[in-house]
Amino acid sequence: MSKEKLHNDLEKLRNEINHIAADDTESRGKLNQLISELEEQLDNPGGEVQDQGILTSVKEAIEHFETDHPRATAILNDIMVTLSNMGI
Repeated sequence: MSKEKLHNDLEKLRNEINHIAADDTESRGKLNQLISELEEQLDNPGGEVQDQGILTSVKEAIEHFETDHPRATAILNDIMVTLSNMGI
């Protein structure tokens, strides 16, 4: 269930990228990179070091997006909860 929820949240995040202004390439790039990292984590579960890297990336993204992109921040918070529930 958690992996399925995470996949759903990643799809929501992909859709949110479409709502970010086309000229905000930095934000779009950060979200695309994060989605790639999370998908890689799902496909190839790693050890604690990789898990910590994913958590750090999500936390940094939340901090980056919290003022300008509240919907993306909400989705990222959901992802953090899901990762925590998965033991990551």
